[in-house]
Amino acid sequence: MGRRPAATDPQCGSRAMGRRWPALLLLLLPAVLPAARCPQPCSCAAHGALRCPGPLAGLFRLSLTYLPVKVIPPQAFRGLNEVMKIEISQSDSLERIEANAFDSLLNLSEILIQNTKNLVYIGPGAFTHLPRLKYLSICNTGIQTFPDVTKIFSSEFNFILEICDNLYITTIPGNAFQGMNNESITLKLYGNGFKEVQSHAFNGTTLISLELKENVHLEKMHNEAFWGASGPSVLDISSTKLQALPSYGLESIQTLIATSSYSLKKLPSREKFTNLLDATLTYPSHCCAFRNLPTKEQNFSFSIFENFSKQCESTARKPNNETLYSAIFAESELSGWDYDYGFCSPKTLRCAPEPDAFNPCEDIMGYDFLRVLIWLINILAIMGNLTVLLVLLTSHYKLTVPRFLMCNLSFADFCMGLYLLLIASVDSQTRGQYYNYAIDWQTGSGCSAAGFFTVFASELSVYTLTVITLERWHTITYAVQLDQKLRLRHAIPIMLGGWLFSTLIAVLPLVGVSNYIKVSICLPMDVETTLSQVYVLTILIFNVVAFIIICACYIKIYFAVQNPELMATNKDTKIAKKMAILIFTDFTCMAPISFFAISAAFKVPLITVTNSKVLLVLFYPINSCANPFLYAIFTKAFQRDFFLLLSKFGCCKHRAELYRRKEFSAYNSKCKNGYTGSNKASQSTLKLSTLHCQYSAVLDKTCYKMY
Repeated sequence: MGRRPAATDPQCGSRAMGRRWPALLLLLLPAVLPAARCPQPCSCAAHGALRCPGPLAGLFRLSLTYLPVKVIPPQAFRGLNEVMKIEISQSDSLERIEANAFDSLLNLSEILIQNTKNLVYIGPGAFTHLPRLKYLSICNTGIQTFPDVTKIFSSEFNFILEICDNLYITTIPGNAFQGMNNESITLKLYGNGFKEVQSHAFNGTTLISLELKENVHLEKMHNEAFWGASGPSVLDISSTKLQALPSYGLESIQTLIATSSYSLKKLPSREKFTNLLDATLTYPSHCCAFRNLPTKEQNFSFSIFENFSKQCESTARKPNNETLYSAIFAESELSGWDYDYGFCSPKTLRCAPEPDAFNPCEDIMGYDFLRVLIWLINILAIMGNLTVLLVLLTSHYKLTVPRFLMCNLSFADFCMGLYLLLIASVDSQTRGQYYNYAIDWQTGSGCSAAGFFTVFASELSVYTLTVITLERWHTITYAVQLDQKLRLRHAIPIMLGGWLFSTLIAVLPLVGVSNYIKVSICLPMDVETTLSQVYVLTILIFNVVAFIIICACYIKIYFAVQNPELMATNKDTKIAKKMAILIFTDFTCMAPISFFAISAAFKVPLITVTNSKVLLVLFYPINSCANPFLYAIFTKAFQRDFFLLLSKFGCCKHRAELYRRKEFSAYNSKCKNGYTGSNKASQSTLKLSTLHCQYSAVLDKTCYKMY
């Protein structure tokens, strides 16, 4: 029998093809990957050393990419005297460049060592005696120490050294560039791992431009980093963590760039920048330092002449300045000179970003009279409310609802006094130089604390005043119905709600809903987001509604107690005047809040920040000063408690004894005047008499009368 042909298995065929793919990939791999390049006359032994002996006529540029070598040894390019540019890049195998690797190449003008991530060592003196070198670039390597460039001895004008993206170099040492070039140089030292610039780092150099931008870990620049250096004219420290600039060596800077340098919150004295013409900074407040600062333009060509400035003044009105030159120099001396006829014209300093409407160039207190008033007002608010709290909390009388509410009001107003004290203290410390402290203050914990105090105090004060007014109205309206009387167990949860509300409103700017850093007086005026606008409008609506409630309640109270049978017309007038005082103080306190809120919410200030500070000092805290007097200190009940407290310390004992004997009987007699004539008084007469008794608290402003 013949054998049947074997059936073809498709799976076996696919497995066979699968085994062929690796072989095909190995064949194609050399075509995909870039080949190692070792041009003539170089020899590139794998994992060995690079050698490019000369001379070789006509070789001006040597490009070495994807080198397989590990080391560039000493004298690697010896004899290549015509080479003008050497470029080493994309060579991951390269690990070391030994001393004297680039030695005595007399025509070499450019060296580029880039994208060699495994290059960890460049030996001292690797670049030696290169008199025509104009450009040296060492970028994106793995070196851990600053390369030695002190033996280059270039004589080219405007030598450019570029050291960038070397993430493991942490320090620019002293004398790092001495001997590199005896003419002017430009240093592009950006994107590295620098953390520190040491003393005398730029000693022996004539700097045109120094770029330290994008060194995101750079925190310290020694105060004498520029010691022994001339320049720089341009300094760029953008996107660094520098906290201060050196105070020495800034006189030559004409252009200062410090964008996104958020740690640089304070600049050296503006007198250090004698030649600054253009500044691009991070914070608007820093530009305030350079406003109205006369720039001292030094013309070195003519600095030897003492009468130069006088000649500028005497010829300023003439059509051109040619007469000036003729007055100083002989005509033969001017021949062939290319000079600027406009050097006498004044130069103006340009600075960005410019201060905005929320942060004008001024101290926290824009006017001198405000500095005096804010101290008087904050001391009055703190001492007045502290006295009220002390007397109420130490009184031996029972804690009633009015006393409890008055304690809350005094504490809120005491916090407002603390806010004013913080603002006044910082203003006195930063007077005349606020631009140097603005960022530290507005972004620091001090301004956050001040903002919390003022928002918490103002909202709790408004809330408590509203509750006090409602309690007065409720007590008078339901004077006879004792079961409707507000008890302490009712007042405590009501005030707890006020504390929670005020705390929430004060905390929200600390967690990103608006913020306290927008203005120097630490109010939440940032409305960049919709949520922040809603927040500010909520404060506005709350204060307006509270004011309307207070006004409505006082009007109802007035009509409730106005009765010819109980009080004479002069007493009506007296009550109306006292109510007007209470409403006026509430209005003058709440009006600034409304102004601030409207101004911030619609991003169109109704008043300038400078003028708003007048409201802040004169009207905003008026309740904090007036409340302890209107609601406590001027009342007979408080005076009684005050003298009783003093008697415990041996003071005013006689006055205290009089209060003990007379106060209670006098008060009872006053309350019974309305119905002592008849034992069968009608219910309406009893109610009116009781209303009169209850309203004596309003008449005498006794908002914490004992029940």
